[in-house]
Amino acid sequence: MTDRVRTDAKPAEPWRQRLIRSLLYGRNVDRAAKARARVGFAMLAFAAIYAVIGGRLVMYAVGADGHSARRAAAQDAIATARPDIVDRNGEILASDVKAPSLFGEPRRIIDKDEAIELLTATLPDLDVGEVRDRLSSKKGFVWLKREISPQQQQDIHRLGIPGIGFLRENKRVYPTGNEVAHLIGLVNIDNQGIAGMEKWLDNNGLADLHRAGLATDRLQRPVQLSVDLRVEHALRDELAKAKEKFQAKAASGLVTNVNTGEIIAMVSLPDFDPNNPKEAHDPDRINRLTTGVYEMGSTFKAFTLAMALDSGKYDLNSLWDARAPLHYGKFAIHDDEPKGRFLSMKEVFTFSSNVGAARIALSQGVDAHKAFLRKMGQLERLRTELPESASPIVPHHWGELNTITIAFGHGIAVAPLQAVMGVSALANGGLLIPPTFLKRSEEEA
Repeated sequence: MTDRVRTDAKPAEPWRQRLIRSLLYGRNVDRAAKARARVGFAMLAFAAIYAVIGGRLVMYAVGADGHSARRAAAQDAIATARPDIVDRNGEILASDVKAPSLFGEPRRIIDKDEAIELLTATLPDLDVGEVRDRLSSKKGFVWLKREISPQQQQDIHRLGIPGIGFLRENKRVYPTGNEVAHLIGLVNIDNQGIAGMEKWLDNNGLADLHRAGLATDRLQRPVQLSVDLRVEHALRDELAKAKEKFQAKAASGLVTNVNTGEIIAMVSLPDFDPNNPKEAHDPDRINRLTTGVYEMGSTFKAFTLAMALDSGKYDLNSLWDARAPLHYGKFAIHDDEPKGRFLSMKEVFTFSSNVGAARIALSQGVDAHKAFLRKMGQLERLRTELPESASPIVPHHWGELNTITIAFGHGIAVAPLQAVMGVSALANGGLLIPPTFLKRSEEEA
């Protein structure tokens, strides 16, 4: 007898399916097991959903990383925010504004020749060769022009070139122009300080804040300087008139508070407009008050007389022989307007007697002379907030002849600000207070 094949039999059920049906719906399985199974399947379902979401996020992140990489070169510039700089009365001297900058993503540009033609037609100052090199590079992000005008941004936007975009950056502006140029200094295209108080800001923590991403817009307090813009304007105006009247190559001046060391005004002409950084590169526009060193001439006689008075051996009525020139070897020291008599200490200063000053210095000796000038801060480089400063020129071998000439301000060269600091000590009762460009009180000095 042969077996007949049953054509109406159902296909054998897979064992996994039978197990699931038995666990979930079988009567022979206790309720606790069924509950555990159902919870397990629910967890699997949620896990699958989260896996799908996670996968999508990973895909998005990979795409976003590529986009971020294309803009990585711009992040430092965008993040570089700077605090306002104000004068002692709160007048703004330097501030940040937002300005659009033009960039390209070479990998996204379809027709580079067309893009170059359109961009250079809209921005004629662009260098065609430079733009071509940048857009032909393999980089994901390239700057094309920093700090363009809003109108230029609109014109380029209308062109609709794929791979060309804009980023808003912080741009430094100086409302007072030339007024406090040497004091404020300037920044580079990335809004980083490269001179003056702007560089001081970066050297004193601002650069670290930028690197940490903490130097954001409007979260920084204004930096208040000691300068008074009104006094600065008056001083600059008078110096400009004098420079023109005497056809001088340069003119400079300082106004200081001798009790606090604050610099109330500082002008060095010719100056520059920090809104036009190219002007600052002209060698004639250096800050002669801090980076120039000069023989200060008869102003140094104040130190010579102060040295004698400080010794306690002489007073203002002490007499000094100025009847004839002072001879030293083959050299003779003369007075411009000789009086032909003994001069009191006061008269040596009043008549600006070279002979009298030389005799006073010789009475103290070479070592005492050097020691006093060192105590007055004239023999070492003066350090202030301004990074730009110069070391004085001092004789390597200081003998009696050096003491004679230095007594009336020749044979030694110092920065004018350095000399002002020393003279301020003579005016304030003998306190040598380092000058500052930051606002401070007498108690803080």
